[in-house]
Amino acid sequence: MSDNIEKYIKRKVYKGTSSKIAQKFVDAGLEKLRACINCGTCTGSCPSGRRTAYRTRSVLRRALTGDESVLSDIDIWLCSTCYYCYERCPRDIPVTDMIIKLRNIAVEEGYILDSHFGLASNVFYETGHGVPANGENNKKWRDLRESYGLPPLPPTVHSYPEAVKECQTLMKEVGFRALLDNAKKLKDKRKLVEEKKEKEKEGK
Repeated sequence: MSDNIEKYIKRKVYKGTSSKIAQKFVDAGLEKLRACINCGTCTGSCPSGRRTAYRTRSVLRRALTGDESVLSDIDIWLCSTCYYCYERCPRDIPVTDMIIKLRNIAVEEGYILDSHFGLASNVFYETGHGVPANGENNKKWRDLRESYGLPPLPPTVHSYPEAVKECQTLMKEVGFRALLDNAKKLKDKRKLVEEKKEKEKEGK
């Protein structure tokens, strides 16, 4: 009888589960996630969730259960870090900090969006700015600053170009450059594996 029942019971199969994510939360002092009562207040409060498929509660639950596919899910990048979920959480769980930590783990594992990698590596690391205002191609940002009565260039590395090298040295010292290099290596490796699988499918 039990054998027959097993045929009709469909269980959710996770691609990969482990305690790695939960342990990293604990290491970062975010173990309060275990106090979650799954009430859904975070999801109901989320402005991003009203306009996208992002569901805060679902993301955190997947992370807590060790579902590693959450790291490759684009949903973790849809959080606007407004902290509204944290303000309303009845258990005072630092939800937004956990989403940020989840993003950090994702990058460590090589799950970084191409746009984010390009911004971090080709723009921020090279210029010291997320939104560069110097150079011929960025005149619109200088014009915008001036329209608000600000000087065209901010008093940052744009005004002191010699400081770019210092910023790059600092980013190397804190491990930011190594993090990006490792993320790219893991991302490229994963891409090669996927391409190989696609070729195998086409060959069958």
